[in-house]
Amino acid sequence: MPVATSKRDNILNSALKLFAERGFDATTVPMIANDALVGAGTIYRYFENKEVLVNTLFQYYIHTFIETLNKDFPCDRSIKEQFHHLFQGMVRFSNQHEHALYFIKTHSAAHFLTDTSQEYFEQLLAILQTFFDRGKEESVIRNLPSTALIAIIFGAFQELHQLIRKGELEQTNDLLKGVEESCWDAVRLHG
Repeated sequence: MPVATSKRDNILNSALKLFAERGFDATTVPMIANDALVGAGTIYRYFENKEVLVNTLFQYYIHTFIETLNKDFPCDRSIKEQFHHLFQGMVRFSNQHEHALYFIKTHSAAHFLTDTSQEYFEQLLAILQTFFDRGKEESVIRNLPSTALIAIIFGAFQELHQLIRKGELEQTNDLLKGVEESCWDAVRLHG
């Protein structure tokens, strides 16, 4: 989200951070209000309830993630170049939105997500599935279910992002290059 310039932005930024760190159930409206430096009643002026707030965040960040992955997508390039684009898109997204990737991961199957939120998430998965399906058709990507390939790449990247967020790894160009090459090796067809 943009730099907090309004009470609503402060609420959204605080909610994202707390939902990512504590989860939906362990985060209360008073906690969000305290972190956002607003009264709890102020939150209800912008959001009907906590479920509306979390769905607003989820949809915003999924939409932003999709835009990041789709921007300048090299449709006419090789599968490996497309993979590089997608990997670098995940890097850009996680660098610009520190808590968003973990928030998406921990809330993507939540009971409180609306149909609209679930549709947004399906659109995100469709981008990755389309990429893997095309790669398999061209005999460049391993012939595994696309959902398994997504789990390999997305899961590895999310864990890497968590280690960087915790300060256990330093994000360097060499680290990112090595992880990207390792992820590519994990999904490409060998031989």
